[in-house]
Amino acid sequence: MQTKPAPRSSTPGQMPRSIWILGFVSMFMDISSEIVHSLLPMFLVTSLGVSATMVGLIEGIAEATTPIVKMFSGALSDYLGNRKWLAVIGYGIGALSKPLFAIAPTAGIVLMVRVADRIGKGVRGAPRDALVADITPPHLRGAAYGLRQSLDTVGAFFGPLLAVGLMLLWADNFRRVFWVAVIPGLVAVALLISGIREPARQAGVKRVNPLTLENLRTLSRPYWVVVSIGAVFALARFSEAFLVLRAMQGGIPVALVPLVMVAMNLVYAISAYPSGKLADLMSHTKLLAIGLMVLFASDIVLAHGSQWPVVLLGVALWGLHMGLTQGLLATMVAHAAPSDLKGTAFGLFNLMTGLVTLVASLVAGELWDRFGASTTFYAGAGFCLLTLCAIAVGGGLRRKSAF
Repeated sequence: MQTKPAPRSSTPGQMPRSIWILGFVSMFMDISSEIVHSLLPMFLVTSLGVSATMVGLIEGIAEATTPIVKMFSGALSDYLGNRKWLAVIGYGIGALSKPLFAIAPTAGIVLMVRVADRIGKGVRGAPRDALVADITPPHLRGAAYGLRQSLDTVGAFFGPLLAVGLMLLWADNFRRVFWVAVIPGLVAVALLISGIREPARQAGVKRVNPLTLENLRTLSRPYWVVVSIGAVFALARFSEAFLVLRAMQGGIPVALVPLVMVAMNLVYAISAYPSGKLADLMSHTKLLAIGLMVLFASDIVLAHGSQWPVVLLGVALWGLHMGLTQGLLATMVAHAAPSDLKGTAFGLFNLMTGLVTLVASLVAGELWDRFGASTTFYAGAGFCLLTLCAIAVGGGLRRKSAF
């Protein structure tokens, strides 16, 4: 069992320069992605005429693609001892997929492009998360993941806001707005290429296949507990596309619906870095439980009604739960995984949670079409309670030092 160093306070000035650069890379790519993603559920429903079940299917398949690819890209980054250029390839795929949304004629084509976009995310995700662990002192990892996530979410805030402005300017022309998303994506790729220098691989280290049974056995029990908890957690976190669909029911103009994602990501961005600092100073179990209780409250609020103030409160709580938990889960994986298998560890974690997210999104879409939006969110609240029970019986999470 790995022992975590004693907690120390941290400030943004102590962060390695590369963490800030990775954060800004994530910010520009999220601006690009969220311009598209904040409009895509409405584009599918209003322009292409698909059902909520189909939206759930498209989102579920796309989001499940990411962790499958992360599994192999993470392992490949461990094998090659190079994480930066895998991340460059992933960000490049993401940037080049954006114009294809603008010309997609059918839901089937949208699905193919969405999957390609998520393949790019999968290629870059695990190597980037492992690179954060490589270049950050252990006592600052929670703050580092929180800072990168916070900057990432600043992009997720500005992307929908930009989408709203362009939709108003161009009279709800979805396709024209999608073309704009190409620009910040290319900026992200250029910044990553020019601004990041990863630590040199230790000389004389023999390359081995990290996916062999012998190597996987070195992953500790606390790591597998984190994976199990993350997978159950994913049941409660179906696609955020359903937040957009809930906002549509409030009767506001289509061009303003992306403001729901602006509100969510604003809260997410504000809370991510302080939550990361908390992850360096307090029990991970307690912080994760707090995040789940906030998600439970969000689901209950969103189930209550589609009036605009109710929806805004619900999505703000959703954003707070994201800020509390997403950097935390990455920190827990980083502390529990061996240094030579961090890419593989992040890949396995994301594989398990992503496959469960696929199931959750399919179930959410089916519940929505059969029984209505309220049932979908009540089901999410039920899964929150199930995850809290899983944490209660996860003995490996009882001591922060295990991670």
